[in-house]
Amino acid sequence: MVSRAPEVVTVPLRVFVADDDDELRTLVVDTLRADGCTVVEARDGAELLALLEDAFEDPSTRPDLIVSDACMPHLSGLGVLEAMKRAHISVPMLIMTGFVPPSVGVVARRLGGLGVLSKPFDVNALRIAVARAAAGNSTW
Repeated sequence: MVSRAPEVVTVPLRVFVADDDDELRTLVVDTLRADGCTVVEARDGAELLALLEDAFEDPSTRPDLIVSDACMPHLSGLGVLEAMKRAHISVPMLIMTGFVPPSVGVVARRLGGLGVLSKPFDVNALRIAVARAAAGNSTW
């Protein structure tokens, strides 16, 4: 059997990553940077939303993709999606979560999210999800 290499990002992306878990955030950031992405980090949803608002004032700093934890202090990833929808900010978003009740995916999809990445995940799963998102495909 021939094994295929995992899909990886082939175009440089600007990705905003938000997670209150320092170790996981570092893993995601390091992986994406190794794949050639420009990455901006946030420690929680409120910081992510502030970064997004600033980024939309200067088109050169707008993200191509957001990778965010579902549950964070101050504002959840789903809360960020909801705020983006109200503000008419359109950026593809992947939600990471350690618990995957069907409601998380349903709510994320309703708010415009591209998919849910279940924790724990390996870096290849992250790379595949990001590559699909970059191509405009959902990961549902």
